[in-house]
Amino acid sequence: MNVLIDLLGSTFIGGLLMLLILKLNLYSQNASYSSDSELKMQQNAKTLAEILDYDLRKVGYNHDSTAIIVADSNRIKFYADMNEPGTYGYGTLDVVEYFLSSPSKASATTNPRDIVLTRVINGNDTLSGPSLGLVKLVFSYFDQKLAVSTNPDSIKFIKTEFWVESLEPIEINFGTQTGYPFTYWEMTINPRNI
Repeated sequence: MNVLIDLLGSTFIGGLLMLLILKLNLYSQNASYSSDSELKMQQNAKTLAEILDYDLRKVGYNHDSTAIIVADSNRIKFYADMNEPGTYGYGTLDVVEYFLSSPSKASATTNPRDIVLTRVINGNDTLSGPSLGLVKLVFSYFDQKLAVSTNPDSIKFIKTEFWVESLEPIEINFGTQTGYPFTYWEMTINPRNI
């Protein structure tokens, strides 16, 4: 009888240990997936920041009068020489526009709020890539004294704020719910040519 009780007890304890090992394995897989998703989200935010920083620093390059055509909170249009950086007077003057698409354009992800940042050069060279998890973009414009400016002639600084969420939902609160974690990026650019 004691042998039977010992066998039942050791089977029960072995089963509990096996369940704990399985739970630990599932937890480590979820933590790895969450960590990978957050890393990808941060890399996407950095990519968007590099694209915007590169182009917005060229506002007014190789152009002598007012460089900014449209200065809205979610759209900017400006003159710049995008093809010949560093060769003043040799390139052609381009009209560059950034605006946001509707969430329906970002159909490759499961996030219902992500949008695509669209870049148009000279009205026909449209560059519209993946959403990269972008959910909100806000442009703010400031004059030399860092006061908010809506007059294109007085704009000297362009502040860009954007929010990026993960492309796929991940488990949060120890697996009790799913959600889209986000990151926020802000940069203020002072284009030399305006």
